[in-house]
Amino acid sequence: MPKLRGEAFWRETLRSAHYVVAPMVDQSELAWRLLSRRHGAQLCYTPMLHAQVFLRDANYRRENLYGEACPEDRPLIVQFCANDPEVFVQAAMLAQDYCDAIDLNLGCPQMIAKRGHYGAFLQEEWDLLQRMILLANEKLSVPITCKIRVFPEIDKTVKYAQMLEKAGCQLLTVHGRTKEQKGPLAGVASWEHIQAVRKAVSIPVFANGNIQCLSDVEECIRKTGVHGVMSAEGNLHNPALFEGRNPLVWEMAEEYLEIVQKYPCPLSYVRAHLFKLWHHTLQVYQQLREELAKVKTLEGIADVNRELKLRCQEEIANQKEGEKPKEGLPFFHWICQPYVRPGPKERCKENGISGTEKGVRGKRALEDEEDRNSELLSKNKQKKKLRNPNKSFDPSLKPKYAKCDQCGNPKGNKCVFNMCRGCCKKRAFKETADCPGHGLLFKTKYEKSLLWQSSQREIQNPEISWREEVDVEETTLNEGG
Repeated sequence: MPKLRGEAFWRETLRSAHYVVAPMVDQSELAWRLLSRRHGAQLCYTPMLHAQVFLRDANYRRENLYGEACPEDRPLIVQFCANDPEVFVQAAMLAQDYCDAIDLNLGCPQMIAKRGHYGAFLQEEWDLLQRMILLANEKLSVPITCKIRVFPEIDKTVKYAQMLEKAGCQLLTVHGRTKEQKGPLAGVASWEHIQAVRKAVSIPVFANGNIQCLSDVEECIRKTGVHGVMSAEGNLHNPALFEGRNPLVWEMAEEYLEIVQKYPCPLSYVRAHLFKLWHHTLQVYQQLREELAKVKTLEGIADVNRELKLRCQEEIANQKEGEKPKEGLPFFHWICQPYVRPGPKERCKENGISGTEKGVRGKRALEDEEDRNSELLSKNKQKKKLRNPNKSFDPSLKPKYAKCDQCGNPKGNKCVFNMCRGCCKKRAFKETADCPGHGLLFKTKYEKSLLWQSSQREIQNPEISWREEVDVEETTLNEGG
Protein backbone atom coordinates (compact mmCIF):
# COMPACT_ATOMS: atom_id res chain seq x y z
CA MET A 1 0.00 0.00 0.00
CA PRO A 2 1.48 3.39 -0.99
CA LYS A 3 2.40 5.83 1.76
CA LEU A 4 -0.25 8.52 2.30
CA ARG A 5 0.87 12.12 2.05
CA GLY A 6 -0.25 15.57 3.13
CA GLU A 7 -4.00 16.09 3.44
CA ALA A 8 -4.78 12.42 2.72
CA PHE A 9 -2.48 11.35 5.56
CA TRP A 10 -4.20 13.78 7.97
CA ARG A 11 -7.73 12.76 6.91
CA GLU A 12 -7.32 8.97 6.71
CA THR A 13 -4.47 7.99 9.02
CA LEU A 14 -4.86 10.72 11.64
CA ARG A 15 -8.67 10.67 11.28
CA SER A 16 -8.84 14.46 10.73
CA ALA A 17 -7.51 15.08 14.24
CA HIS A 18 -8.15 18.58 15.59
CA TYR A 19 -7.25 18.03 19.26
CA VAL A 20 -3.63 17.01 19.81
CA VAL A 21 -1.58 16.23 22.93
CA ALA A 22 1.99 17.49 22.57
CA PRO A 23 5.18 15.44 22.88
CA MET A 24 6.43 16.15 26.43
CA VAL A 25 9.61 14.72 27.92
CA ASP A 26 8.68 12.23 30.69
CA GLN A 27 5.06 13.52 30.64
CA SER A 28 3.24 12.18 27.55
CA GLU A 29 3.76 8.54 28.49
CA LEU A 30 1.18 5.85 27.65
CA ALA A 31 -0.91 6.22 30.84
CA TRP A 32 -1.27 9.99 30.35
CA ARG A 33 -2.05 9.57 26.65
CA LEU A 34 -4.85 7.14 27.48
CA LEU A 35 -6.30 9.54 30.07
CA SER A 36 -6.19 12.38 27.53
CA ARG A 37 -7.82 10.25 24.83
CA ARG A 38 -10.68 9.38 27.21
CA HIS A 39 -11.33 13.10 27.55
CA GLY A 40 -11.31 14.39 24.00
CA ALA A 41 -7.76 14.11 22.63
CA GLN A 42 -7.80 12.73 19.07
CA LEU A 43 -4.05 12.40 18.44
CA CYS A 44 -1.09 11.94 20.78
CA TYR A 45 2.69 12.06 20.50
CA THR A 46 5.18 10.02 22.50
CA PRO A 47 7.63 11.88 24.71
CA MET A 48 10.67 13.14 22.80
CA LEU A 49 13.00 10.16 22.32
CA HIS A 50 16.74 10.42 21.71
CA ALA A 51 17.43 8.71 18.37
CA GLN A 52 20.95 7.59 19.23
CA VAL A 53 19.90 6.07 22.57
CA PHE A 54 16.84 4.45 20.97
CA LEU A 55 19.09 2.85 18.36
CA ARG A 56 21.61 1.35 20.77
CA ASP A 57 19.56 0.57 23.90
CA ALA A 58 16.96 -2.22 23.79
CA ASN A 59 15.72 -1.35 27.30
CA TYR A 60 15.09 2.26 26.23
CA ARG A 61 13.05 1.00 23.26
CA ARG A 62 11.04 -1.35 25.44
CA GLU A 63 10.34 1.24 28.15
CA ASN A 64 9.27 3.96 25.74
CA LEU A 65 7.58 2.16 22.85
CA TYR A 66 7.84 -1.63 22.84
CA GLY A 67 5.76 -2.17 25.99
CA GLU A 68 2.30 -3.71 26.17
CA ALA A 69 0.27 -3.49 22.97
CA CYS A 70 -2.51 -0.93 23.39
CA PRO A 71 -4.80 -0.65 20.34
CA GLU A 72 -6.65 2.37 21.77
CA ASP A 73 -3.40 4.38 21.75
CA ARG A 74 -3.76 5.27 18.06
CA PRO A 75 -3.25 7.33 16.03
CA LEU A 76 0.19 7.88 17.54
CA ILE A 77 3.24 9.83 16.35
CA VAL A 78 6.71 9.00 17.68
CA GLN A 79 8.98 12.01 18.10
CA PHE A 80 12.78 11.85 17.90
CA CYS A 81 15.52 14.38 18.48
CA ALA A 82 18.54 13.80 16.24
CA ASN A 83 21.26 15.59 14.29
CA ASP A 84 22.55 12.78 12.09
CA PRO A 85 20.52 11.57 9.06
CA GLU A 86 21.63 7.93 9.28
CA VAL A 87 21.08 7.64 13.03
CA PHE A 88 17.68 9.34 12.79
CA VAL A 89 16.46 7.06 10.00
CA GLN A 90 17.79 3.86 11.60
CA ALA A 91 16.04 4.72 14.88
CA ALA A 92 12.85 5.64 12.99
CA MET A 93 12.90 2.30 11.16
CA LEU A 94 12.91 0.51 14.53
CA ALA A 95 9.87 2.56 15.60
CA GLN A 96 7.77 2.77 12.41
CA ASP A 97 5.83 -0.46 13.00
CA TYR A 98 4.51 0.89 16.32
CA CYS A 99 3.16 4.25 15.16
CA ASP A 100 1.47 6.19 12.36
CA ALA A 101 4.23 8.74 11.66
CA ILE A 102 7.71 9.81 12.79
CA ASP A 103 8.24 13.39 13.97
CA LEU A 104 11.56 15.24 13.97
CA ASN A 105 11.89 17.58 16.95
CA LEU A 106 13.06 20.99 15.77
CA GLY A 107 11.41 22.91 18.59
CA CYS A 108 13.08 22.01 21.92
CA PRO A 109 14.65 25.24 23.28
CA GLN A 110 16.19 23.83 26.48
CA MET A 111 19.89 23.95 27.38
CA ILE A 112 20.15 20.16 27.05
CA ALA A 113 19.12 20.55 23.39
CA LYS A 114 21.79 23.19 22.91
CA ARG A 115 24.47 20.95 24.42
CA GLY A 116 23.25 17.94 22.43
CA HIS A 117 22.88 20.02 19.27
CA TYR A 118 19.30 19.13 18.40
CA GLY A 119 15.79 20.58 18.62
CA ALA A 120 15.45 24.33 17.96
CA PHE A 121 19.24 24.65 17.76
CA LEU A 122 19.20 23.03 14.31
CA GLN A 123 16.86 25.63 12.80
CA GLU A 124 19.69 27.49 11.03
CA GLU A 125 21.17 24.30 9.50
CA TRP A 126 18.86 23.92 6.51
CA ASP A 127 21.18 21.66 4.49
CA LEU A 128 21.38 19.13 7.32
CA LEU A 129 17.61 19.22 7.89
CA GLN A 130 16.95 18.70 4.18
CA ARG A 131 19.20 15.64 4.15
CA MET A 132 17.54 14.19 7.27
CA ILE A 133 14.00 14.61 5.96
CA LEU A 134 14.82 13.52 2.39
CA LEU A 135 16.42 10.30 3.65
CA ALA A 136 13.57 9.62 6.08
CA ASN A 137 10.96 10.27 3.40
CA GLU A 138 12.74 7.83 1.10
CA LYS A 139 13.39 5.01 3.60
CA LEU A 140 10.40 5.01 5.99
CA SER A 141 7.10 3.25 5.42
CA VAL A 142 5.27 5.95 7.44
CA PRO A 143 5.18 9.72 6.81
CA ILE A 144 7.71 12.13 8.30
CA THR A 145 6.47 15.21 10.20
CA CYS A 146 8.23 18.11 11.94
CA LYS A 147 7.62 20.33 14.97
CA ILE A 148 9.30 23.73 14.76
CA ARG A 149 9.63 27.06 16.54
CA VAL A 150 9.42 30.32 14.63
CA PHE A 151 12.06 32.90 13.76
CA PRO A 152 11.43 36.50 14.86
CA GLU A 153 10.87 37.34 11.17
CA ILE A 154 7.68 35.99 9.58
CA ASP A 155 9.29 35.83 6.11
CA LYS A 156 12.15 33.65 7.32
CA THR A 157 9.72 31.39 9.19
CA VAL A 158 7.67 30.94 6.02
CA LYS A 159 10.77 30.06 3.94
CA TYR A 160 11.84 27.62 6.66
CA ALA A 161 8.45 25.86 6.54
CA GLN A 162 8.50 25.74 2.72
CA MET A 163 11.99 24.20 2.78
CA LEU A 164 10.79 21.44 5.13
CA GLU A 165 7.75 20.78 2.97
CA LYS A 166 9.88 20.55 -0.17
CA ALA A 167 12.24 18.08 1.56
CA GLY A 168 9.33 15.71 2.27
CA CYS A 169 7.67 16.80 5.53
CA GLN A 170 4.01 15.71 5.39
CA LEU A 171 2.67 17.65 8.41
CA LEU A 172 4.06 20.64 10.25
CA THR A 173 3.46 21.70 13.86
CA VAL A 174 4.34 25.34 14.45
CA HIS A 175 4.99 26.56 17.99
CA GLY A 176 4.50 30.30 17.73
CA ARG A 177 7.46 31.22 19.93
CA THR A 178 11.16 31.68 19.19
CA LYS A 179 13.74 29.45 20.85
CA GLU A 180 14.58 32.32 23.23
CA GLN A 181 10.98 32.42 24.53
CA LYS A 182 10.98 29.86 27.32
CA GLY A 183 10.35 29.63 31.07
CA PRO A 184 9.44 32.99 32.61
CA LEU A 185 10.35 34.66 29.30
CA ALA A 186 7.86 32.57 27.30
CA GLY A 187 5.44 35.39 26.63
CA VAL A 188 2.57 35.06 24.14
CA ALA A 189 2.88 32.79 21.10
CA SER A 190 2.47 34.52 17.73
CA TRP A 191 -0.55 33.18 15.88
CA GLU A 192 0.37 35.62 13.11
CA HIS A 193 3.46 33.53 12.30
CA ILE A 194 1.36 30.35 12.33
CA GLN A 195 -1.26 31.87 10.03
CA ALA A 196 1.45 32.92 7.56
CA VAL A 197 2.90 29.40 7.49
CA ARG A 198 -0.56 27.87 7.02
CA LYS A 199 -1.16 30.05 3.96
CA ALA A 200 2.30 29.35 2.49
CA VAL A 201 2.34 25.53 2.55
CA SER A 202 0.02 22.89 1.13
CA ILE A 203 0.59 20.26 3.85
CA PRO A 204 -1.51 20.14 7.06
CA VAL A 205 -0.43 22.49 9.88
CA PHE A 206 -0.97 22.19 13.64
CA ALA A 207 -0.70 25.23 15.93
CA ASN A 208 0.98 25.18 19.34
CA GLY A 209 0.99 27.93 21.97
CA ASN A 210 -1.54 29.96 24.05
CA ILE A 211 -3.89 26.99 24.53
CA GLN A 212 -5.43 26.86 28.02
CA CYS A 213 -9.07 25.96 27.36
CA LEU A 214 -11.39 24.78 24.56
CA SER A 215 -12.36 28.35 23.58
CA ASP A 216 -8.64 29.02 22.88
CA VAL A 217 -8.60 26.00 20.55
CA GLU A 218 -11.63 27.22 18.64
CA GLU A 219 -10.29 30.78 18.40
CA CYS A 220 -6.88 29.54 17.19
CA ILE A 221 -8.42 27.43 14.41
CA ARG A 222 -10.63 30.36 13.38
CA LYS A 223 -7.79 32.92 13.31
CA THR A 224 -5.02 30.80 11.79
CA GLY A 225 -6.91 28.29 9.62
CA VAL A 226 -4.85 25.37 10.95
CA HIS A 227 -5.98 21.75 10.77
CA GLY A 228 -5.49 21.06 14.48
CA VAL A 229 -4.28 22.52 17.75
CA MET A 230 -1.67 21.04 20.07
CA SER A 231 -1.62 21.55 23.85
CA ALA A 232 1.11 20.81 26.38
CA GLU A 233 0.89 22.84 29.59
CA GLY A 234 -2.87 23.30 29.31
CA ASN A 235 -3.33 19.54 28.94
CA LEU A 236 -1.14 18.79 31.97
CA HIS A 237 -3.25 21.01 34.23
CA ASN A 238 -6.57 19.88 32.75
CA PRO A 239 -6.59 16.60 30.77
CA ALA A 240 -10.29 17.26 29.99
CA LEU A 241 -9.39 20.51 28.18
CA PHE A 242 -10.52 19.20 24.78
CA GLU A 243 -13.90 18.22 26.27
CA GLY A 244 -14.47 21.81 27.35
CA ARG A 245 -14.82 20.67 30.98
CA ASN A 246 -13.17 21.71 34.22
CA PRO A 247 -13.55 18.57 36.38
CA LEU A 248 -12.62 18.12 40.02
CA VAL A 249 -8.90 17.55 40.34
CA TRP A 250 -9.22 14.33 42.35
CA GLU A 251 -11.44 12.79 39.65
CA MET A 252 -8.67 13.17 37.07
CA ALA A 253 -5.97 12.14 39.55
CA GLU A 254 -7.82 8.97 40.59
CA GLU A 255 -8.54 8.02 36.99
CA TYR A 256 -4.89 8.54 36.04
CA LEU A 257 -3.63 6.46 38.97
CA GLU A 258 -6.04 3.69 37.96
CA ILE A 259 -4.57 3.66 34.44
CA VAL A 260 -1.01 3.63 35.85
CA GLN A 261 -1.88 0.42 37.74
CA LYS A 262 -2.52 -1.25 34.38
CA TYR A 263 0.19 0.53 32.37
CA PRO A 264 3.02 1.28 34.83
CA CYS A 265 5.51 4.09 34.34
CA PRO A 266 8.34 5.55 36.48
CA LEU A 267 7.18 7.04 39.78
CA SER A 268 8.80 10.36 38.86
CA TYR A 269 6.33 10.72 35.96
CA VAL A 270 3.35 10.05 38.23
CA ARG A 271 4.54 12.50 40.87
CA ALA A 272 5.15 15.20 38.24
CA HIS A 273 1.62 14.76 36.87
CA LEU A 274 0.06 15.12 40.32
CA PHE A 275 2.12 18.24 40.99
CA LYS A 276 0.59 19.75 37.85
CA LEU A 277 -2.97 18.57 38.52
CA TRP A 278 -2.90 19.69 42.16
CA HIS A 279 -0.81 22.81 41.47
CA HIS A 280 -3.21 25.40 42.91
CA THR A 281 -4.27 23.21 45.86
CA LEU A 282 -0.65 22.51 46.83
CA GLN A 283 -0.14 26.26 47.30
CA VAL A 284 -2.75 26.01 50.07
CA TYR A 285 -1.60 22.72 51.64
CA GLN A 286 2.19 23.12 51.64
CA GLN A 287 2.76 20.20 54.02
CA LEU A 288 1.14 17.77 51.59
CA ARG A 289 3.29 19.24 48.85
CA GLU A 290 6.35 18.15 50.83
CA GLU A 291 4.85 14.70 51.42
CA LEU A 292 4.14 14.26 47.71
CA ALA A 293 7.74 15.18 46.95
CA LYS A 294 9.14 12.60 49.40
CA VAL A 295 6.83 9.62 48.86
CA LYS A 296 8.54 6.53 47.40
CA THR A 297 5.67 4.29 46.22
CA LEU A 298 2.58 4.47 44.03
CA GLU A 299 0.47 3.57 47.09
CA GLY A 300 2.04 6.47 48.95
CA ILE A 301 1.15 8.86 46.13
CA ALA A 302 -2.43 7.53 46.17
CA ASP A 303 -2.54 8.19 49.94
CA VAL A 304 -1.47 11.81 49.47
CA ASN A 305 -4.08 12.17 46.73
CA ARG A 306 -6.79 10.85 49.10
CA GLU A 307 -5.71 13.26 51.83
CA LEU A 308 -5.87 16.19 49.40
CA LYS A 309 -9.32 15.07 48.33
CA LEU A 310 -10.55 14.86 51.95
CA ARG A 311 -9.21 18.31 52.80
CA CYS A 312 -10.85 19.84 49.72
CA GLN A 313 -14.16 18.13 50.49
CA GLU A 314 -13.98 19.45 54.06
CA GLU A 315 -13.27 22.93 52.69
CA ILE A 316 -16.27 22.64 50.34
CA ALA A 317 -18.51 21.57 53.24
CA ASN A 318 -17.47 24.64 55.26
CA GLN A 319 -17.76 27.02 52.33
CA LYS A 320 -19.87 30.13 52.86
CA GLU A 321 -22.58 31.03 50.38
CA GLY A 322 -21.40 33.43 47.71
CA GLU A 323 -17.70 32.85 48.50
CA LYS A 324 -15.42 33.40 45.50
CA PRO A 325 -12.10 31.80 44.48
CA LYS A 326 -8.98 33.40 45.97
CA GLU A 327 -5.72 34.51 44.37
CA GLY A 328 -7.57 35.69 41.26
CA LEU A 329 -8.26 32.15 40.05
CA PRO A 330 -11.20 31.60 37.68
CA PHE A 331 -12.28 28.52 39.71
CA PHE A 332 -11.73 27.18 43.22
CA HIS A 333 -8.32 25.55 43.61
CA TRP A 334 -9.72 21.98 43.61
CA ILE A 335 -11.02 22.38 40.05
CA CYS A 336 -8.81 21.67 37.00
CA GLN A 337 -7.92 25.02 35.46
CA PRO A 338 -5.13 26.80 33.57
CA TYR A 339 -1.88 27.83 35.16
CA VAL A 340 -0.55 31.07 33.73
CA ARG A 341 3.23 31.07 34.02
CA PRO A 342 4.36 34.36 35.63
CA GLY A 343 6.91 36.57 33.88
CA PRO A 344 10.14 37.74 35.54
CA LYS A 345 8.51 40.80 37.21
CA GLU A 346 5.61 38.75 38.55
CA ARG A 347 8.02 36.17 39.96
CA CYS A 348 9.92 38.86 41.80
CA LYS A 349 6.65 40.16 43.27
CA GLU A 350 5.70 36.64 44.36
CA ASN A 351 8.98 36.43 46.23
CA GLY A 352 8.50 39.83 47.85
CA ILE A 353 11.51 41.17 45.97
CA SER A 354 11.74 44.29 43.89
CA GLY A 355 12.25 43.47 40.23
CA THR A 356 14.84 46.23 39.96
CA GLU A 357 17.16 44.86 42.65
CA LYS A 358 20.56 44.12 41.22
CA GLY A 359 21.49 40.45 41.03
CA VAL A 360 17.99 39.02 41.61
CA ARG A 361 17.51 35.92 39.51
CA GLY A 362 13.76 35.53 39.85
CA LYS A 363 13.92 32.27 41.77
CA ARG A 364 11.39 31.52 44.52
CA ALA A 365 12.72 32.40 47.95
CA LEU A 366 12.36 29.93 50.81
CA GLU A 367 9.43 30.89 53.03
CA ASP A 368 11.39 30.59 56.25
CA GLU A 369 14.64 32.24 55.12
CA GLU A 370 16.35 34.42 57.67
CA ASP A 371 19.35 35.69 55.78
CA ARG A 372 18.41 38.48 53.36
CA ASN A 373 21.51 37.79 51.28
CA SER A 374 20.12 34.35 50.37
CA GLU A 375 17.69 36.11 48.02
CA LEU A 376 20.56 36.31 45.58
CA LEU A 377 20.80 32.51 45.49
CA SER A 378 18.72 29.96 43.62
CA LYS A 379 16.29 27.88 45.64
CA ASN A 380 18.56 24.81 45.53
CA LYS A 381 21.51 26.83 46.82
CA GLN A 382 19.34 28.28 49.57
CA LYS A 383 18.52 24.73 50.70
CA LYS A 384 22.22 23.83 50.70
CA LYS A 385 22.91 26.97 52.72
CA LEU A 386 20.35 25.90 55.34
CA ARG A 387 21.99 22.48 55.64
CA ASN A 388 25.49 23.97 55.82
CA PRO A 389 25.49 27.64 56.95
CA ASN A 390 29.27 27.90 56.45
CA LYS A 391 29.08 26.97 52.77
CA SER A 392 30.13 29.76 50.41
CA PHE A 393 28.81 30.23 46.88
CA ASP A 394 31.22 33.04 45.98
CA PRO A 395 32.77 32.08 42.59
CA SER A 396 35.99 33.93 43.47
CA LEU A 397 36.57 31.54 46.39
CA LYS A 398 36.31 28.39 44.31
CA PRO A 399 39.62 26.52 44.00
CA LYS A 400 41.39 26.81 40.65
CA TYR A 401 42.06 23.42 39.09
CA ALA A 402 44.94 22.55 36.80
CA LYS A 403 43.71 21.51 33.37
CA CYS A 404 44.10 18.19 31.58
CA ASP A 405 46.86 18.27 28.94
CA GLN A 406 44.49 16.61 26.48
CA CYS A 407 40.99 18.12 26.76
CA GLY A 408 41.06 21.07 29.18
CA ASN A 409 38.91 19.47 31.93
CA PRO A 410 40.31 19.46 35.49
CA LYS A 411 43.17 16.96 35.72
CA GLY A 412 43.67 14.44 38.50
CA ASN A 413 46.02 15.77 41.19
CA LYS A 414 48.01 12.52 41.27
CA CYS A 415 47.71 11.51 37.60
CA VAL A 416 51.03 10.36 36.14
CA PHE A 417 49.99 11.69 32.70
CA ASN A 418 48.62 15.08 33.92
CA MET A 419 45.20 14.24 32.50
CA CYS A 420 41.57 13.96 33.55
CA ARG A 421 40.33 10.44 34.28
CA GLY A 422 38.71 9.94 30.87
CA CYS A 423 41.82 10.90 28.88
CA CYS A 424 44.09 9.06 31.33
CA LYS A 425 42.08 5.87 30.93
CA LYS A 426 42.42 5.98 27.12
CA ARG A 427 46.17 6.57 27.25
CA ALA A 428 46.85 4.02 29.99
CA PHE A 429 44.89 1.38 28.05
CA LYS A 430 46.66 2.21 24.80
CA GLU A 431 50.13 2.06 26.40
CA THR A 432 49.31 -0.77 28.89
CA ALA A 433 50.43 1.49 31.72
CA ASP A 434 49.41 2.14 35.34
CA CYS A 435 48.06 5.35 36.89
CA PRO A 436 47.71 4.84 40.66
CA GLY A 437 46.29 8.34 41.02
CA HIS A 438 43.18 7.33 39.04
CA GLY A 439 43.19 3.73 40.21
CA LEU A 440 43.96 2.47 36.67
CA LEU A 441 46.19 -0.64 36.74
CA PHE A 442 46.32 -1.93 33.16
CA LYS A 443 50.02 -2.92 33.33
CA THR A 444 49.67 -4.64 36.72
CA LYS A 445 46.60 -6.57 35.63
CA TYR A 446 48.26 -7.58 32.36
CA GLU A 447 51.32 -8.94 34.21
CA LYS A 448 49.07 -10.81 36.65
CA SER A 449 47.17 -12.35 33.74
CA LEU A 450 50.46 -13.60 32.23
CA LEU A 451 51.44 -15.19 35.55
CA TRP A 452 48.00 -16.79 35.82
CA GLN A 453 48.22 -18.18 32.28
CA SER A 454 51.66 -19.60 33.07
CA SER A 455 50.39 -21.27 36.25
CA GLN A 456 47.43 -22.75 34.32
CA ARG A 457 49.80 -24.30 31.77
CA GLU A 458 51.82 -25.88 34.57
CA ILE A 459 48.68 -27.34 36.15
CA GLN A 460 47.41 -28.75 32.84
CA ASN A 461 50.83 -30.13 31.70
CA PRO A 462 52.84 -31.05 34.83
CA GLU A 463 55.03 -33.51 32.87
CA ILE A 464 56.11 -30.87 30.37
CA SER A 465 56.76 -28.47 33.24
CA TRP A 466 58.95 -31.12 35.00
CA ARG A 467 60.94 -31.75 31.79
CA GLU A 468 61.49 -27.99 31.40
CA GLU A 469 62.86 -27.83 34.96
CA VAL A 470 65.21 -30.80 34.25
CA ASP A 471 66.44 -29.15 31.07
CA VAL A 472 67.16 -25.96 32.96
CA GLU A 473 69.11 -27.86 35.66
CA GLU A 474 71.18 -29.79 33.06
CA THR A 475 71.98 -26.57 31.19
CA THR A 476 73.10 -24.96 34.44
CA LEU A 477 75.39 -27.92 35.30
CA ASN A 478 76.94 -27.96 31.81
CA GLU A 479 77.57 -24.22 31.90
CA GLY A 480 79.11 -24.58 35.36
CA GLY A 481 81.48 -27.45 34.22
